[in-house]
Amino acid sequence: MTHKAGFVNILGKPNVGKSTLMNALLGEKLSIATAKAQTTRHRIMGIANSDDFQIVFSDTPGILDPQYKLHQHMMNYVDEALKDADVVLLVTEAGDSPDKGDSLYTQVVERLAKFEIPVIVAINKIDRVTPEVAEENKSAWQTALPNAEVFLMSALKMHGVIELYVRLIALLPLSPPYYDKESLSDRPLRFFASEMIREKIFLNYKKEIPYSCEVEIEEYKETDEIDHIRALINVERDSQKGIIIGHKGEALKKTATAARIDLEAFLGKKVYLEIFVKVKPGWRSNEGMLKRFGY
Repeated sequence: MTHKAGFVNILGKPNVGKSTLMNALLGEKLSIATAKAQTTRHRIMGIANSDDFQIVFSDTPGILDPQYKLHQHMMNYVDEALKDADVVLLVTEAGDSPDKGDSLYTQVVERLAKFEIPVIVAINKIDRVTPEVAEENKSAWQTALPNAEVFLMSALKMHGVIELYVRLIALLPLSPPYYDKESLSDRPLRFFASEMIREKIFLNYKKEIPYSCEVEIEEYKETDEIDHIRALINVERDSQKGIIIGHKGEALKKTATAARIDLEAFLGKKVYLEIFVKVKPGWRSNEGMLKRFGY
């Protein structure tokens, strides 16, 4: 057998560019990415296929100290990713070093130092610092994780992405493919529809509003020419509902329009999108609601 296949699981703190890097490696936008922390809540798999290999990338939520049951469920995805990886890809950002006494990094480094599988540290956003700072970061990570390979890169500008991609292929074990070669992800269209709407909420609203929202797809009807989608934005308080809708519904209309445009580009056809808003108090700490939302 000459075919290679394996799971490359992407870890890192919030807002270091994990989702941007996975999208760059795939050449397709699967994970939503914004400048706000904690944008990714679920473990999202993206699949890169060729005749002789299949890479199953797994984008996980940012590593954080849980404050809600929602956060605890998010960290469960990270633990799962550490257990079933063939290659661990730890994404950090330039200027962030493992020797700063960060307790989260200390925990991750301690676990990764014991791994026998390949570990790669990708220092992202090097375009924001001087070459000297980037090299200092690289040296610090090589000292902290001597068993790991360290790459300097900028996912947004595609610097170092191809080199990393080639190295990941080399590290894959010999194996038949895990998924159909036509598959791009293990997630259904409903999931991507909800994620694209949630991304627009992160982009269009400020402060705590995006973190208090969860998007449900109540109805998804596919046809050859147009997909009909009915979505529900769940919030925790009446005041948040008012902000989401906005004056005369303008804020919600803006969010829906932006989401529809992205969905049409993703699906390659027209989309009819309806979005409604509902108050569900305390959903972030309610186990039943979290299970319903897929956590």
